[in-house]
Amino acid sequence: MQGGLRLELVGDRLHLAATDLDLTIQMAVTVSGGGDGACVVPARLVTDIVRSLEPGAVVVEADEDEIRVSGGRSQFMVRGFPVSEFPRLSAATGDRVVLDAAQVSDAVRQVIRAASSDDSRPMLTGVLLSAEPGGLRLVATDSYRLALRDLVGTTVLAEGQKVLVPARALSELQRLLGTQGAAPEAERQVTLCVGELDASFEVGSVQLSTRLLEGEFPNYQKLFPSSYPNRLVVDKSALLDAIRRVKLLAKDATASVHMAMRAESIELSVATQDVGQAREDIEATYEGSELTVAFNPTYLADGVEAVEGGEVLLETVDAAKPATVRSAETGDYRYLLMPVRVP
Repeated sequence: MQGGLRLELVGDRLHLAATDLDLTIQMAVTVSGGGDGACVVPARLVTDIVRSLEPGAVVVEADEDEIRVSGGRSQFMVRGFPVSEFPRLSAATGDRVVLDAAQVSDAVRQVIRAASSDDSRPMLTGVLLSAEPGGLRLVATDSYRLALRDLVGTTVLAEGQKVLVPARALSELQRLLGTQGAAPEAERQVTLCVGELDASFEVGSVQLSTRLLEGEFPNYQKLFPSSYPNRLVVDKSALLDAIRRVKLLAKDATASVHMAMRAESIELSVATQDVGQAREDIEATYEGSELTVAFNPTYLADGVEAVEGGEVLLETVDAAKPATVRSAETGDYRYLLMPVRVP
């Protein structure tokens, strides 16, 4: 039922559920109950009503025809939807595995930025979860860049198993995890359950379930060059700030940032016809042949921002082959970025 929120009161526990058939969110809260029952309300409207009320208790009453919401001196009546038309929600299937919420949140944050939003290629709108010998791997790509994060020592899937989880669902999971910073330790965990057709994540009293995507994820391993003759190490904050400054001149959608790398520094430059140009030098350590590579400035900034630690390592082969952005300190996250071909 599009836009419907199911409320079911059992004693003093209010169970809430919303679904678009691909993504489902359920939770339960303790309230002062006044009689068991269920109703389906227009989610956005009722949410806006409750947010608009003065601080204090909110009273919700429902019958077959209408839902009444009141608080302070305000009273609202809205029409509901038939409870019988709300989809039947199935319980999660598969083995349950408990994961650290902070670690999952960091991994999702680093990876989903590379997922595609183009529904014409649905397999690229997902994040691949695959069982690797060292743990769990998350991978996403939109064909222009690729993000990979390893959760070492995390065993979730069976040996050799791979599943494709919609990036939209993981984005909602990350938002949910962002509200758990002050929660008790028992709630700073994620319980993952992966079935044949769906996956569910439980955080505290909230359960998020999603259908898995079908389709073959690209063979991403062959995209990584076997070796990199050029290595650049640079302060993360300095590089990110410089990219953001020169990017101000990249008003054209096709504009790129040129990165000229030499022994002790790099030069970032952007030139846009009819707008102007920008240039900035940054101290860096570079090993390899002098090289100039052009990148999409937004994609480059995304990769640098996702790196953990104070220094970024940029590895390149030449101006036409994929480059890798990662931490100079750890290797559990890699961001593969295609250069922009320039005349």
